[in-house]
Amino acid sequence: MFPIDWFGRRAFLAQSPQFYKQIMVGVFERVYEVAPVFRAEPHDTARHLAEYVSLDAELGFITDHRDVMAVLRSVLAGMVEAIDERAHTALHLLDLAVPDVPADIPVVAFRQAQEMIERATRRPTLGEPDLSPADERWLGDWARTEHDCEFVFVTGYPMVKRPFYTHPDPTDPVASNSFDLLFRGLELVTGGQRPHRFDDYAHVLDGHDLTPFDGYLQAFRHGMPPHGGFAIGLERWIARLTGAANIREVTLFPRDLNRLTP
Repeated sequence: MFPIDWFGRRAFLAQSPQFYKQIMVGVFERVYEVAPVFRAEPHDTARHLAEYVSLDAELGFITDHRDVMAVLRSVLAGMVEAIDERAHTALHLLDLAVPDVPADIPVVAFRQAQEMIERATRRPTLGEPDLSPADERWLGDWARTEHDCEFVFVTGYPMVKRPFYTHPDPTDPVASNSFDLLFRGLELVTGGQRPHRFDDYAHVLDGHDLTPFDGYLQAFRHGMPPHGGFAIGLERWIARLTGAANIREVTLFPRDLNRLTP
């Protein structure tokens, strides 16, 4: 996180609007935001920025993460349709074809994905809490070959990777009701079902002072519906659509480890 001086008090630039979305979803049921996100992550890669624009959505009264995945699929289909209709000239100029978003995007469980990758590549992956960039590329190729699809959902990431804001899988407590959506071999969207009971958060924070979290936890003390959400980074989405080798190529003023101004 980026610390700042807020009129003599210590504050931080927004990493994500998720906590605010969660608080509001109990009233408005569905909450959407398009806004800048700032992350002080020490990544100097072709896919990371310290500042980007994010489309965030939070959905209330869901059954589980699969409801969130269904809405995300519709969002992507709507965006692709709008690009095709409103930016047809640009697509022709750049010689680009928009992807097909099928009614049923392929879904593979995290552990199953690791097993498939390890069998095919002999590269040890089992036991790792996340997918490497090479793993994501392999799954992208698998989805294209086996399902003729440029998208693939990976579900059930380990709770150790997403311990605070993700609901555990009721049938497998070490796994979470979360997902990543890979597009052309790269993580595009992260989402899932959130915990919605105060006791769930109190359990995760056991041994910690709850005071700094009080503004957030207050909503859960008074009751929240089952809910979940997702976030899409604009620049990464555009980079994959255009085939740009580096996310900076589709960012007007890219800010990263090495560049702040202009």
